[in-house]
Amino acid sequence: MKKNLLCCALLAAAAMAQSATAQDFDDRWYLTGGVGMNFQDRDRDTQDVPFVTIGFGKFVSPNWSIDGELNYQNPQFDSSELLFSQYGATIDARYHFIKEGRAWWPYLRAGIGAQRSEEEFDTFPAIGSPGQREDTNLTAQLAFGLQADYDRYAVRGEIGTRYAFDDTSVVSPASDGFGDLLASVTILVKLGDLAAVVTPETVAPQNTCADLDDDGDGVNNCNDKCPNSVAGQAIGPDGCPVPLTIDLKGVNFDFDKDTLRPDAEAILTDAVSILQKYPQLKVEVAGHTDSVGTEQYNQGLSERRAATVYNYLTNAGIDAARLVGPNGFGESRPLDTNDTAEGRAKNRRTELNVQN
Repeated sequence: MKKNLLCCALLAAAAMAQSATAQDFDDRWYLTGGVGMNFQDRDRDTQDVPFVTIGFGKFVSPNWSIDGELNYQNPQFDSSELLFSQYGATIDARYHFIKEGRAWWPYLRAGIGAQRSEEEFDTFPAIGSPGQREDTNLTAQLAFGLQADYDRYAVRGEIGTRYAFDDTSVVSPASDGFGDLLASVTILVKLGDLAAVVTPETVAPQNTCADLDDDGDGVNNCNDKCPNSVAGQAIGPDGCPVPLTIDLKGVNFDFDKDTLRPDAEAILTDAVSILQKYPQLKVEVAGHTDSVGTEQYNQGLSERRAATVYNYLTNAGIDAARLVGPNGFGESRPLDTNDTAEGRAKNRRTELNVQN
């Protein structure tokens, strides 16, 4: 029978938990009222007795609550009709094992308090029988419970022990204290309305320079070293315009020759560096001549000169897919007059014409 009574409180709270709704951290004050059964320490020679509690408390964090509670019970002696009243106060901390999405949870309780005992006696002449002992003693509480939480109220079912440090008992003078077993059901009524949960304003994502391209050249503002480039220009990965024609100045050829002079190779090395720096560029390799000789001969010579530069670039690691040609334009596109030796030297050239 007693075993069933001990389990009753826990089963009551667990049964109600099925319809409870989950709650966020709620720091409202609440009032409590409970009933239970006090299984008295046998050394007192008293019968088990119901008890009642009232109190108040609140959650001070998502997992911790603090409660103050008053209790009263009026047990009867096993062998007489004398009265024995107990009432006291406790301060308790509970740690709640709350799980998101679940409307009920277990908890542990620990606390301290004071218990007042009023004990009638009439069989001890040496101490003035009949009479009444009145004393207040320190107590310590430990318990395990379940709590089912609702919008305005909650239910707790709990079993635990309360130990009273009582060494002045008339009935059991050899005892230094008494340990009672307690089982209870408590109702919590929350005061006031739950404060509205402050939801941070949804802030639109702020674009960074990596997301912006103010001049529309395809290079984001973070990497754009030329933020005011003009539409239609060929743009490198740094956002700066790339010359539409990479004039290989200095890569000129001796008269009637298509072989590179030693000083031209250094210039072509720079051209390779440019193409490696701007891997998206596609260029045409174009060869040109002066006007000395027949037009047909000059056309073939320009093609051979373009092929010489083309081969140099591919041998240096430039992907042939990025190269258009080699194309020869003969004497049709002079840069300078063909009437002077200096002008004709300028016209014997090779260019890289940007295609994108």
